[in-house]
Amino acid sequence: MNLNLDFSFYNWDLISNFVLKGLYFSVMLTIVATLGGIFFGTILALMRLSGKKWLDTPATIYVNGMRSIPLVMVILWFFLLVPLLIGRPIGAEVSAVVTFIAFEAAYFSEIMRAGIQSIPRGQVFAGQALGMTYGQNMKLVVLPQAFRNMLPVLLTQTIILFQDTSLVYAIGAYDMLKGFEVAGKNFGRPIEAYLAAAVLYFVMCYALSWLVKRLHKKIAIIR
Repeated sequence: MNLNLDFSFYNWDLISNFVLKGLYFSVMLTIVATLGGIFFGTILALMRLSGKKWLDTPATIYVNGMRSIPLVMVILWFFLLVPLLIGRPIGAEVSAVVTFIAFEAAYFSEIMRAGIQSIPRGQVFAGQALGMTYGQNMKLVVLPQAFRNMLPVLLTQTIILFQDTSLVYAIGAYDMLKGFEVAGKNFGRPIEAYLAAAVLYFVMCYALSWLVKRLHKKIAIIR
């Protein structure tokens, strides 16, 4: 079977006009969702470790519920149902940002919970002996060490998040995959466009994974 592949139509003008716009949105979505996910994920982790049932129960239900639903379903539900509830459309980009933050918070919560529990209890007791409150102990003693211990895992989850940004294709958001698709349709070369997209995703994610491994080794040496 002769596929007759032709990549000669790829040039800087095509990349700048079609791909870069999508790449910018994919990177922006990854950064915003990571920061938001870590922030709300840390809050969820603290709620689950608080020892108070009225905090632990809703946080557990939220985390387990989100982790049991495919991300693409959450994206579609939010994009289709929220406009019906508020009476106006919210746009694919806004919907993607909110959905990713809400979804990733559940995964980052489990990472942060594991990081917090990895800190020796003796350090927590030492903080309490100095008269620190629960909040001060977490802020000054536990969380800084937990973030350092979990940094490679947090970055690995961020790489997975970047790969998942291609799912916003389902609601028509203009991400990197959408940019390649539009370019392929305009030039009548959809197969070449999807192959180029796959190669770029692989190169970027492989390079980031290599950097995470290097960082993990440095952190292990510091310990």
